[in-house]
Amino acid sequence: MTIEVERTGGESVTNWSPPGPAILFVPADRPERYAKAAERADAVIIDLEDAVRPENRDAAREALINNPIDPNITMVRINPAGTGDHLKDLKALAQTDYRVVMLAKAESAEQLLPVGYQVVALVETPLGATKADQIAAAPNCIGLMWGAEDLIAAMGGRSSRFTAGEENTGRYRDVALQVRGMVRLACAGHGRFAVDSVHIDIADTEGLRLEALDAVNLGYEATACIHPSQVDIVRAAYSPTDDEISWAREVLDAAAANVGGVFRVKGQMIDSPLLGQAEAIMRRAPQAD
Repeated sequence: MTIEVERTGGESVTNWSPPGPAILFVPADRPERYAKAAERADAVIIDLEDAVRPENRDAAREALINNPIDPNITMVRINPAGTGDHLKDLKALAQTDYRVVMLAKAESAEQLLPVGYQVVALVETPLGATKADQIAAAPNCIGLMWGAEDLIAAMGGRSSRFTAGEENTGRYRDVALQVRGMVRLACAGHGRFAVDSVHIDIADTEGLRLEALDAVNLGYEATACIHPSQVDIVRAAYSPTDDEISWAREVLDAAAANVGGVFRVKGQMIDSPLLGQAEAIMRRAPQAD
């Protein structure tokens, strides 16, 4: 999927956006998984950072270069700005057709500019969270994702979620939810897409389903996955129900017949916000061939 944006001076450029809601991480040092991930998910994040041990990163960069997959559905997570691995990652990327990167531990708009690629900024540190709005405003920022575990670890915390024995076991703690909301607001304010954080408890399929439902209702465009089994759960959560599609079609048909102002659909008063919700539902609805 692409979106058209305009650079200063009126030059039209095309920015990448997720072709579907389920984006699957794959370690860069496991090239045998690249194509499988691309077949299973809507998009792939080839990970040069946390998923690869430091001593394996040179081999991972070689694998990235020598095992290409479709760049239209792929982004590459690179190491944080200011690190030696960051510079090595960029040199490796220059030898590929990939043009979308995910910048780990993004903490300022200035870190994005020298990257030279379309950037999905990963907000996962306390400083990055406080700068989410500024990061989203960077000219080459096309989207944000947030990360709960690195965020809480950097704060000296023990868990981003309530643990066994606490109320709301498995649910995010307030500070994690706050950053999740800040990222979504920053993206909405600057016309960027937002990717929701991974659900690390692979066995907790119901928890993932509920989080994905909440994400789509907040306007997130995708959820990152760490295991292929999570893909179908995320896709189902992001897909509108038949009833939602029927309602949205009625609203849009009525809007076409009632240009301007408020109108009624089955006893419900429809104004601009509800019209926007109907349009969002139809963007997620399966497209007829």
